Amino acid sequence: MDAQKKKISKVMAKTKTMYVCQNCGADSPKWIGRCPSCGEWNTYVEEVVSKGNAEKIISGGFTVTAQKPVLLSEVEAIEEKRINTFNNELNRVLGGGLVPGSLVLIGGEPGIGKSTLVLQVVLHLKGKRTLYISGEESVKQIKLRAERLKFDDPDCYLLSETSLEQIFVHIQNIQPDLVIVDSIQTVSTEMLDASPGSVSQVRECAAAFLKFCKTTSIPVILIGHINKEGGLAGPKVLEHIVDTVLQFEGDRHYMYRILRSIKNRFGSTSELGIYEMRQDGLREVENPSEMLFSQDHEGLSGVAIASAIEGIRPFLIETQALVSSAAYGVPQRSSTGFDLRRLNMLLAVLEKRVGFKLNQKDVFLNIAGGLRVNDPAIDLAVISAILSSNVDIAIEKQVCTAGEVGLSGEIRPIHRIEQRILEAEKLGFRKMIVPANNLKGLSLKNIEMEIIPVKKVEEAFKILLKK
Repeated sequence: MDAQKKKISKVMAKTKTMYVCQNCGADSPKWIGRCPSCGEWNTYVEEVVSKGNAEKIISGGFTVTAQKPVLLSEVEAIEEKRINTFNNELNRVLGGGLVPGSLVLIGGEPGIGKSTLVLQVVLHLKGKRTLYISGEESVKQIKLRAERLKFDDPDCYLLSETSLEQIFVHIQNIQPDLVIVDSIQTVSTEMLDASPGSVSQVRECAAAFLKFCKTTSIPVILIGHINKEGGLAGPKVLEHIVDTVLQFEGDRHYMYRILRSIKNRFGSTSELGIYEMRQDGLREVENPSEMLFSQDHEGLSGVAIASAIEGIRPFLIETQALVSSAAYGVPQRSSTGFDLRRLNMLLAVLEKRVGFKLNQKDVFLNIAGGLRVNDPAIDLAVISAILSSNVDIAIEKQVCTAGEVGLSGEIRPIHRIEQRILEAEKLGFRKMIVPANNLKGLSLKNIEMEIIPVKKVEEAFKILLKK
């Protein structure tokens, strides 16, 4: 009897519990009302800490070899051939295609089209054996979506499973060339007593898939949910584990979707892909500028066209502004698709350097098409749209701008001005206002469009708002 009690006490001594924040992943030995890391209330949940790890989970199906230190000069840097997804926008964001053995995470709001995008890519991969694992939908539901997309792939296997151990058994039997997990929050392992979707489960399952990728050189695409703050649920714990993090964003009231790279160990993080949501799936938008010119704004004040660049792609965006008298005494500042703090800075420049009094007026700014732009070259278009709405004078339709506004009211030079000019000329613009310093060493022989250099914002306003 005493021996049995000692055995039970020994087992209980090995069991260790920890309180983990379900929002940011911070842990604590005792319960805390407010998380000191992220500031959220009542997010700490007690979880059992287990000795199980990713290597034990997958060791039954795949061999794990011990690694030895090697000299840098002895390492053969052979670039592996990427897997073509037959989706130009996704290839661009990934840096040229899927890297063998990479772990890719795609996040986004519910209903934005993550599963549709991944399934559409999978059904295009002819000659590649793929395994699509869903923990949220049945096999019949996935089949209905595939029929709506009007694609069929004889080498695409479907599986509805949430157990990590069972998933690796099926992977071992099928030997796929690509694995899709939709979503990582639904997958759980028996080695942890925590509930599915908890930080511990997400971290352990993601680590197991990472070990599988690096051991077998098979790429895995994970689909992840986002929390109420807009970050990936998991959250930063999951982003540190994976190789690439892609954010699929857009307003569900608009038909355009944007795939943006947040982290990429195999390519640039400044690229983005643009899609149009249709009834039969997502259509790639090869010319992003087509998002902007669906409406004719000739004769309307408060509209200016800017030439922006995201990654290596130049495109024209439409900035819309509305300036009106403050109805409730306190002026409002609202911005959609543009940094609100930068908008306040530009308004301060207009008041201090140019002399326009906007401190008693409401200012609303919108980037058309549901796009969010971080390029500082659209500063000139933003203040032009604001002043156009303020004085109620329309900007000429065939004029576009590109320039960064400094705190002293100067128009600062921007990068890759030639690409911006060529994009504007291709779309039929006749005039373009650019920073004067950008014309040094720039050849304009093959450019038929009129290029107007400016140094101060006052010069640009005299050209744009003349009657």
